Amino acid sequence: MARFGKAITTAAALLTLASLGLAQAPGLPKVPPGLEPPAGQVLAFSLHAVGVQIYQCRATQADAARFEWVLKAPQADLFDPSGKQVGRHYAGPTWEGADGSTVVGEVQSKDTTRSAGSIPWLLLSAKTHSGEGRFAPVQSILRLDTSGGAAPAEAADQAKAGQEIRVPYEATYAFYVAGP
Repeated sequence: MARFGKAITTAAALLTLASLGLAQAPGLPKVPPGLEPPAGQVLAFSLHAVGVQIYQCRATQADAARFEWVLKAPQADLFDPSGKQVGRHYAGPTWEGADGSTVVGEVQSKDTTRSAGSIPWLLLSAKTHSGEGRFAPVQSILRLDTSGGAAPAEAADQAKAGQEIRVPYEATYAFYVAGP
């Protein structure tokens, strides 16, 4: 019983400090300036993603004779801290839980100072939700600890037009909800 009471006290203290922006969430890296979730939001949970970023070779909007690799969609499985698969991540960008709930995000800011070959860290706001479950109350999403997933280094040209390349990546997604 004493152990249970201590856990509640510790959790309440972390929620209070996090809502004040005074504590880094356990297990998450330091969030760079400009990627912090809005004031009043607290970390609800984080998930590890393992999958691919799918790129397609397309003509640039500015010049139809020039080509580039454009992100088509992510495709990843989501795992809880125990390693259990609890959802998936796909185009939208959408996060879907095993309970059927979803959240679709919209990029608010990005940090491109990460290592070469890795996709940027992002702050996204929830644009839409569906279902009742894990993702229903989510207001903000952070993409952190990225490894891999950057656009292909090989040149994009007309011969590759329409071709897709799947680039492996891993990331941590942290999901924030309205605070107490």
